[in-house]
Parts: sequence; C-alpha cells; structure tokens
Amino acid sequence: MMQNFDLFGTENLTDSAPKAPKSVVAKVQALRTQLLQWAHEYYVQDAPSVPDGTYDQALHELQALEQLYPQLITPESPTQRVIGAVLDGLAPVRHAVPMLSIRTETDNTAAGAQAFDARVRRELGLGEGDALVEYVAEPKFDGLAMSLRYENGKLVQAATRGDGEVGEDVTHNIRTIRQIPLQLPPDAPPLLEVRGEVYMRRADFDALNARQLAAGAKLFANPRNAAAGSVRQLDSHIAMQRPLSFFAYGLGSVTPVQEGGPRWSSHFALLQQLKSWGFPVASQACIAQGAQELVAFHERLGQERAQLPYDIDGVVYKVNRLDLQQQLGFVTREPRWAVAHKYPAEEMSTVLLGMDVQVGRTGKLTPVARLEPVGVGGVMVTNATLHNLFEIRKKGVRVGDTVIVRRAGDVIPEVVGRVPGARAGYVPNFRMPRQCPVCGSLVEREKGEANHRCTGGLFCSAQRKEALLHFASRRALDIEGLGDKLVEQLVDGGHIQSLPDLYRLQLPQLAGLERMGEKSALNLLAALQRSKATTLARFIFALGIRHVGEATARDLARHFGSLEAIMAADEEALLQVPDVGPVVAHSIHSFLAQPHNREVLEQLRAAGIHWPDVEVPQASAQPLLGQTVVLTGTLPTLGRDQAKAMLEAAGAKVAGSVSKKTSFVVAGAEAGSKLEKAQTLGVPVLDEAALLELLVAAVGPSSS
Repeated sequence: MMQNFDLFGTENLTDSAPKAPKSVVAKVQALRTQLLQWAHEYYVQDAPSVPDGTYDQALHELQALEQLYPQLITPESPTQRVIGAVLDGLAPVRHAVPMLSIRTETDNTAAGAQAFDARVRRELGLGEGDALVEYVAEPKFDGLAMSLRYENGKLVQAATRGDGEVGEDVTHNIRTIRQIPLQLPPDAPPLLEVRGEVYMRRADFDALNARQLAAGAKLFANPRNAAAGSVRQLDSHIAMQRPLSFFAYGLGSVTPVQEGGPRWSSHFALLQQLKSWGFPVASQACIAQGAQELVAFHERLGQERAQLPYDIDGVVYKVNRLDLQQQLGFVTREPRWAVAHKYPAEEMSTVLLGMDVQVGRTGKLTPVARLEPVGVGGVMVTNATLHNLFEIRKKGVRVGDTVIVRRAGDVIPEVVGRVPGARAGYVPNFRMPRQCPVCGSLVEREKGEANHRCTGGLFCSAQRKEALLHFASRRALDIEGLGDKLVEQLVDGGHIQSLPDLYRLQLPQLAGLERMGEKSALNLLAALQRSKATTLARFIFALGIRHVGEATARDLARHFGSLEAIMAADEEALLQVPDVGPVVAHSIHSFLAQPHNREVLEQLRAAGIHWPDVEVPQASAQPLLGQTVVLTGTLPTLGRDQAKAMLEAAGAKVAGSVSKKTSFVVAGAEAGSKLEKAQTLGVPVLDEAALLELLVAAVGPSSS
C-alpha cells in the first residue's frame, strides 16, 4: 500500500479515510495555532485573553475535524494531550547527563547565604577588593524533579530523577501537563533536554482533595505527594484528572555549539531563552550581586512564601556566569556553583487531645499525638509523631497541653514541646502498652534501646507485609515474583493473613489480581513449590527474628542441628552459639516463646517446607572454633567463597575487617590495607599454602 505523509508529518493511509481538502487543512492548522497560543497565555503567562467557553468551543471544533480526517492528527495536537494507554510498568531511563542533587546550606539564617558566597569567592581566588560575584536566585519548589527530552522540536521523553543516573519514563503523564509544550519553535536546537519541577498548585490540590472526599477516596497528605503520585500513574487518564504544573530551571543534554547548538554566557540568559520557547519560568528568579542581595532575596521570598500559589521550602542560589560554573566544577557529585538555602521548619501551637500507639512494618511502636486540627506549612495537621516514650518524658507533654507542632517539607509533623503554663489539674503520664495494640503479643524494649517493639513478628498484621517480603527475599526462601506490589495486593485484598497462607494460594485467586494473568500466577505457584525445599539456616533467616542475620542463622543451624532444638533452647543455651550475645539470645528466645509465632512455624512445616538434616559438628571437628579470620587479596587456587567455607567448616568466623581480636589473616596477591593493618597490629599473616597446611593438620587430610 502506498503511504503518503501530510504537511504535519503523519502517515496518511489514503485508502481508508477521505482526503482532507486544503481549506480543512488550513482550518486545522489555524485552530491548533490559536489553541496553543491561548493555552500558553492561560497556563504559562497566567493571563488568559479569552474565556474558558471560547477555548472549549475551538477545541471541540478541532476534535470534530480530526475525527473526520484522522490523517491530520499529530502527537503535538492540543487534542492529543492524553494518549490513553495503560502501561504494564514504568520503564527505566538512563540519563545522558546525570540529574545531580545540590548541596543544602545547614544554616537557614542569613549566615547560610554568606557562607555560600564566601566559599565561591575562595574557590575563585577572589579577595576583599575584588568585584562581587553575580548569582541567580530562584525559588526552591516542593515538587518532583523532571527531565524533558526534545528531538527536532518534539517532546519524545519525560523521565523522573530516580537515583540521578536512572529514572522512570513518565512521558504519557507529562503530556497531560498543559504548561509543557509538545512542540518547540523552529529556533530550538535539534536536541534539547529541559529540566525542572512538576508540582501542584495549592488551589488545585484543595480541589483534588475535595473530589477525593466526595468520592469517599483516600485524601492526599500534601501537594508534593499528590504530584509525585500522579506523575507515576500507569494510566494517563488518572494523571489528566489531577492538575499538575511545571517550572523549568535548567538544562541537561543539548546540541553542542560546534554542531550548531545555542551558546549562552549566563544562567539567567538561559532561563530567558527557555521562557521564549514556551516553558514557564518562576517570575521571582532574578540576578543578585553578592551575599547581601542573596540574603535580601531569601528574606523577601520568605515573607511572601505563605501567599504564593504553590509550596516552596527554600531558595536556590546559582553562580550566573557559565564559564565560572565550569571553573568551579563539582565536589562529590554536587556542583560547587549552586546551593539550596532552606527556610526554618514551620511551627504552630495547638491542643494535644490524646496519645495513640501505631505499630510499624518492623514492629516498632510509635506514640502518635492526636491534635486539634492546625494548619502548618500549608497542610492541615491532625496527628504528629512523638517518636518514643523517652521523647515524651523529655518534652514533658501530657494530654490537654497546648503543644508546638513542627513540619518541614515532607517530614512527618512532630510535637516539639509544650507551651509553658500551669495545668488545670493532675494528668497522668503516658505509658507504653505491655501488649501490642494490633495482635496482643508481648511488647518489649531492649536494654539501651529507645524504642518498644511487638514480638509477634510472624502473627502481627501490622508487620505482615514486611514479614512476607523478607520471607520471600533472595537470601531467605527466594520466592521469585513475590515483590512489593503483589504483596500489597495479597494483604490488602485479604488473601493472606499470615505466612502459611502463601502456600494455600490457588490459580484462580492469583490470576484475578491486577496485572497478574494466568502465566504469572503459574510462575508464582511454581516458585512457591520450589521454595519448600530449603535449608535450616535459610528458614531461620526467613523468619525475620530481630538481630538474626544470615551468619547468625547459619551458626544457629550448625550449633543445634534442628528447629526443635533451637525452639527448646533457653537464653543460656543460646549464648553458647558463636557470636550470640545477651541481646541476640534474648531476641531469639522472646520471638520463639510467643505462642502465635510457634503456631505459624508449625503451619509452615505442615505446608511442606523441609530441609536436609544438619549434622552438628563435634568440638573435635572444629579445631578453629572461636577464632576470627580475615581474607584479603586473590589466592592462587582457592576462590574467596571456597576458602571461607573451609574456614567456617573448621569452626572459624570469617570477618570483613582486621582488629586486635583477629586470630590471623590469609593474604593473597594484591592484598591491600587489610594486610597493612594486620602487620601494624602484629596479627599473624598466612598465605594459601600455610592455610591449607593448618587445615590439614587440624582436621586431617580430605578423604578425596
């Protein structure tokens, strides 16, 4: 079939649709131009020239023409803001230029700006008599960093910051943001990566939460969380219903000057260029000469902060001249030429109505203050953390007190302390419960620890998701395919009440879950079946007993030989295991003493989880028992894991660092600092031959 391309660059299958007359083509082009201009006035300049009804009428006319002549539709058309695809997942995007973070000044007073200016001047070699450094001062938006990649003027990809090296592809959602141009003017370079912040205006956030409330849906905590959650939706229709905004503040990749790309001498000139290409740039961004004007900007914007239509948590200073930015360079992946200068945490006073206790995913009990609602930093706060019992005692707060509540950015609100004043009468001190408020298991606080914890790790519903994820992890029972999202669905949907329920899952039950399907369900069931055959050490580790890592689990399995023997051991017996001290022994004993946990263990065994018998070595078979050995360098014939296994079989503990307690070091080729430290401390050093000789002398020759 012959394929033609229309003037908009889209494929035109002339066999399947009527050809658009020239008058229609011209009308479509005029409508698009007009709609894009109106959208720019409304969303970017905040100065609409026509009422909403006029815009909507023109948009409907364009939609009708494109429906009649689909060959005229282009990705850049105002009608194509939402493509409508629901993705299986967000694809990773490797940033061509890393999205680095900038340093935050620790001092949020005027001294912070002065310290930054002094650092810059020192790095540039400027003295007291030299000219002031010119900066650009901008608001620090409380949103989500975003990279927009344009090729030949068209938006081809949008990605989150991620870890700075790799982000997530969110192009389908970013296309819904009307402040972001889909097509750039002809003078834009062939490659342009614009960086900025996706955020939600306060009015839009309030309207969104009002809709959520009316629908009986979950309310969002603050505008930043709402924006971040919207950007990461797999369905672009959801993002379209949550109004997002954008500010541009910099560049990533761009066509080089030698290949015809743009040349700027300053950061401020770059911002003005971005503005001319249709990107919104913060109106507050300005040039500041020296530290004094930075301080003035910080103070001025701090006073205006509450009246801004969006949240900021500070300001950003950047050296304006790009050649000086290049001269200053980077330190530890942070630019020397830029800094974030935050505002002090916002505080308000309110009445403490009561104190509740929440149980976290790891069993930690956190006292939470119930407050008379108060607005702090643009968010209505009704609850705030009290951290732990010792913090409550330290701050001296009791129910009925007027307290100070602090919130800084995304940080969970906290109670700072009480407003001085006499209480009306006696109010008892808060006490932590002796039993978990969720599952009824014993609550304990380890000596030297500030936090209280629930001991019902395998039974407590508050810890269910964390217990499942740990149980399924690679070094535990290695249940492939059982990740965060699936665990969320299984627990929230009521499919799993405790660990043994994993092995009761059925194909129809799994296949009916979101983004699961029959093939994925079969794969998970197969992985669950495989996980039943394990080792005692892996099983112990999978239980998630506090302080019991892989090494301790292995030591317990070797020492006792069976799960029954471990469960029957008292703390004194547990202390006989290498490297198990009083804290670890108490944690193991408390965990296994809980009837709930014992019941779960019995059910897991009944579900078919099994392991081969563990031969308990006799003391005579472990001649290196109690000795600590460090391996360093490359051994001639033995691999690191092989040498480690041989030493552990002889009873030795293989450590990662050298200390005075190290019994000896085994050194191979290219041994480094560990060998030097051993020599400094006078720790014996063996080569591979000496190690093998020692093992043969201690254990006897191999039967092979």
